[in-house]
Amino acid sequence: MNATTQNQMVTNSPAPKIPTSSSPLLSAQTRRAWLQRAGCGFGWLGLQALLQQHGGLQMARGDGLGDRAKSPLAPREPHFPAKAKRVVWIFVNGGPSQVDTWDYKPSLIKADGKSIKEFDATFSNTTGFFQHAVGNLMKSPFEFTPRGQCGKMVSSIFPNLGNHVDKMAFIHSGYTESNNHSPALFAINTGMARMGFPCVGSWVTYGLGSESSDLPAFLVMSDPKGRGLPKGHAANWSAGFLPGVYQGTYLKPTGDAIENLQLPPSLSLSTQRQQLDSLSEFNRLHLESHASDSELAARLESFELAYRMQSRAPETIDISDEPEHIHKLYGVGDPKCDHVARQCLMARRFLERGVRFIQIYSGGMENERSWDGHVDIAGNHQQFADETDKPVAGLLEDLHQRGMLDDTLVIWCGEFGRLPIAQLGGKPGRDHNPHCFTAWLAGGGARGGTTYGESDEIGYKAAVDRVHLNDLHATILHLLGIDHKKLTYPYNGRNFRLTDVAGEVLHRVIAS
Repeated sequence: MNATTQNQMVTNSPAPKIPTSSSPLLSAQTRRAWLQRAGCGFGWLGLQALLQQHGGLQMARGDGLGDRAKSPLAPREPHFPAKAKRVVWIFVNGGPSQVDTWDYKPSLIKADGKSIKEFDATFSNTTGFFQHAVGNLMKSPFEFTPRGQCGKMVSSIFPNLGNHVDKMAFIHSGYTESNNHSPALFAINTGMARMGFPCVGSWVTYGLGSESSDLPAFLVMSDPKGRGLPKGHAANWSAGFLPGVYQGTYLKPTGDAIENLQLPPSLSLSTQRQQLDSLSEFNRLHLESHASDSELAARLESFELAYRMQSRAPETIDISDEPEHIHKLYGVGDPKCDHVARQCLMARRFLERGVRFIQIYSGGMENERSWDGHVDIAGNHQQFADETDKPVAGLLEDLHQRGMLDDTLVIWCGEFGRLPIAQLGGKPGRDHNPHCFTAWLAGGGARGGTTYGESDEIGYKAAVDRVHLNDLHATILHLLGIDHKKLTYPYNGRNFRLTDVAGEVLHRVIAS
């Protein structure tokens, strides 16, 4: 084709339409408009990729942030098939002594009364707390006997729990960084030795939601005998930077377990419903233009949950309709353990009704008010074992008989262990020990009748297959079907997770 022909073709072609300022084509195709529209599209594509990569469970399962905001407690599928659906954590508050409970040490018996250089009066304050009350090695004041088919050596303070050792997977090599109650409590509960971070129960609820529309997903019970709350109080069951709907609901140990469940005489149920509907309508109008406002969604959900709880919670808390043999199994009415027995029985009733995570704190603030046996370790541990042994054993047996133990994970653990030496005083006790503690898991996929890790010969330090708190948390999440590396939440410019940047699943304590 020559130049003349080209010019003829151009000349004979119809002139292109030039859009006017009022033309829809111009408004749709100006560079600014095109960039606006295409930019938003590309931006959403980029956002979706980022959320898929970093957004944890919500994107991996196809339910985006908007879906979670609309129904923050809706049940969600785990990453992979779960062995456990729910958790009960018997929190042994104050730091139980591993060598007086579950970690039998024949060498400590032989070395009883001997001095050890590492525990002289100048030992580091990163271990114990009372540097000027350092005594010699002290054997356990309790007898140990083999229990169950596995032959686990168990302290005499657990005559009932000893019957269930074939259901338990013991971890004898746990360790933590802090020797002080408050940071150690934060660490075992949240993975961080300082306040402000979400606890295990909040992470689990965030990841899996709730199976009950009428009850909280995460419940906490504490000592009802006037001995106070654990150090750090409600920060131990806080949702931290997660939306508030995932925090633990605290059941008061005396009086009304949950405040304001009963309507005031001046307010009828229908009037309250009308008030909530009006409030909900205004809030939802606001939420439509702020779809990602998870705090508002959580507040709306809390209002509705509180309303539904007014009929469901009192019935669940009331254990009077349980048969006599169940009361006896837990120890209800026994002066030594009645308070914990009632809590354990309530826990089973809450679990049956879809509650996901329950913590029961044994003991209050510190010293003689908890397992913090600085003085008279024999009297201290015997007392608190008497309070918990039969109720917790009853819970295990009841769950087993009902077919619930297979998918309910029961945890027994405190914030740290205790030293194998005596803390001097009128009646010798034991000081704090962050270098070694014992925990056990039962049910919910735990490999019963097994032991993981070892402490050294005298039970001072974790020595074989050491288990950090991150490892314990990773294992708990794994049993619930959650990959601990994928359960994340964006906060302050980074994605946080319960196990931070560490944690290994303890596969040897998991049943095949």
